[in-house]
This record gives sequence, structure tokens and C-alpha cells, in this order.
Amino acid sequence: MSNILRQHAETLYATELEELKKQDSGKRPHNWIMTPQSVVTYLIGGKLHNGFEVSPKYIGNRRLMEIAVATLATDRALLLYGLPGTAKSWVSEHLAAAISGDSTMIVQGTAGTSEESIRYGWNYAKLLSEGPTTNAIVETPVMRAMRDGKIARIEELTRIGADVQDTLITILSEKALPIPELNTEVQATRGFNVIATANNRDKGVNELSSALKRRFNTVILPVPDSMEEEIDIVQRRVESFEKVMELPAEKPALQEIRRIVTIFRELRSGITTDGKTKVKSPTGTLSTAEAISVVNNGLALAAYFGDGQLKAADMAAGIIGAVVKDPVQDKLVWQEYLETVLKPREEWKDIYRACRDLGA
Repeated sequence: MSNILRQHAETLYATELEELKKQDSGKRPHNWIMTPQSVVTYLIGGKLHNGFEVSPKYIGNRRLMEIAVATLATDRALLLYGLPGTAKSWVSEHLAAAISGDSTMIVQGTAGTSEESIRYGWNYAKLLSEGPTTNAIVETPVMRAMRDGKIARIEELTRIGADVQDTLITILSEKALPIPELNTEVQATRGFNVIATANNRDKGVNELSSALKRRFNTVILPVPDSMEEEIDIVQRRVESFEKVMELPAEKPALQEIRRIVTIFRELRSGITTDGKTKVKSPTGTLSTAEAISVVNNGLALAAYFGDGQLKAADMAAGIIGAVVKDPVQDKLVWQEYLETVLKPREEWKDIYRACRDLGA
């Protein structure tokens, strides 16, 4: 498994999950591999009774994770909602891993996602030779999760067409999936539930019908509250990336991560951290996920085209790429920020010059 580029959460954190299960003596909901309290500990992190340290997967408000886990212990589905880059998919994966021990039952929502991707499909060779039989059905992740009593994940629910979204209504309300061709149905086993993710910033968003909204309990994942919280998230994810990619680069200095996070937070909020200067915001989201990407890209440049130490020149292209999504409007916003905010900061001269040299 060492050659796998991105391992599933239940594989990557198998030691932590096993340790939590050993220490877990409370009552578990049906088909859960651990108690709700242990699921939250897995997500938030902490020290177990035997001294074992569980790493945090979500850095933020613990109560949000408690609400999410409590929802999944009922018959209500969970909708993780928020701006792009607020760790919705990350939390969804870890919730499924900690509850079912399997985060792979996933439907990726796109404009082309069909009803068959959620309900079931047909093996047409068998359908032609045998007719409509159970053997000819192609099971979807949702159908498998219902049968096995596990968590199904639906990513980017609002990218799916409204008529296809509503396929979920019967599944979520009746806990059954009708198969009219066979005059039968698949009934959900206890433990089955659905986690969906959605955001309202991207183009092509389809509003959820009121009937479908009622079937979900919505938990809004916010952008990190504080600078330190966001820096911690970026630092942890970058360290994880370095281990997987085995980059021949030094760990990025905390100062470099702080500077990237500062730039993103100031442009996002429209005001500098000292509260003295208002700035214009670009059209992009400048999420924590994008900050992580900028640092990772900079590390790759430093490792293979530098001396292995992350410098301003390694980060400049990534910063500009994240900020300037609209070549006209965003470029003006960035140039103004560069000249009015970054240039006067004496200790930021290297970033200012690196960005200016790239023609930004």
C-alpha cells in the first residue's frame, strides 16, 4: 500500500481506529464500529486513557462534530454545507471511516450524474440474455450501503440536477429502494445513512427542493475562526502531503505558512489584520484548501528546482494563481493589494518582489 497516492481514511488511520475501538466500552448504534463519543474523539483528536494520542482530523468547533455524529445516529441524513475549501469532503470521509469502517461508498455529483448512479443500473449483456433479474442489476454505492447498513456519501449534491436529486427522497424517507422491474425493493439495514456535501458558490448549483431539504439535518462548516486555527490546519495537511510525496525538501517554516494564510484572510475579509486598511476582495474563495495547495506547490518547486528550502519565489506563482481567477477584475485587485499592503511591509519585501517579477 506504500505506492498508493492517496489512501482511504480507514487505511491511513487504521492504528487510531483500532486503538479507539479497544478503549471503547460504551453502547454503539447498530452496525457502528465505535460509539458516537469515540467518533467525535477520532475527528477532533485527544488523548485516550492509555496515553495514546489521536490526531485531529477537523480543527474547529467540537459541537459541530457532535451534532453531525448525533444526526447520523438517528434516521436523518446529514448535509455538510459551506463555502468551498471548508473540509466538507474531508469530514464526510472521516465520518464514514469512523462509523462504518468504510469511506468508499461514494457518488460524485456532477451535472452528468444520472438517476442510475444513485438507484441502480443494468448489466445490458445479462439483461439481454436473461431479462431483468437480480443478477443483471449493477449496484450503486447507495444500494450497497443500504444492504450492508453503512454510510453512503454523496459529494457535491447541488451539482446534480434537481430531478436526479429527488431520487433520494424515497430512499431517505421510506428507507427503501424500489426495483419496479422485479416488483421488489431493497430495504435499508440498520446503520444505513447518507452524508451529502454541498456549497453555494460554484457555477451550476441546483437548489435542493424543500422536500429533500426536510430529509437532511444541515451542519454548516465555517471558514476557520482565527488565524492560528487556519495556520494549524495548513501546517498539518502540508506535513501529511510531504510524507506521502516524499519530497526532498525541508519542512516549511511556520513564518511562510503564516504569510500565505495572512494574504488569503486579508483578501477574503476585505481588511488587513491590523484593521487599518480596507482592501478589495477577488472573485475566488481563497479557501484554506487553496492555501494548502499553494504551500504544497511551493515545496515541490523548492525540492526540485531550488535548494530544498521554501522561499517567497517558490510561493509567488501559487499565490497569484489562487487570487487571480478573473484576468481583468482580479488582476486589478491583486495589484492594488500588492502595492498598498505588501510593499510597505519591510519583512515582506521578498514576496512583493517575487510577485512583481512574475508580472502581477
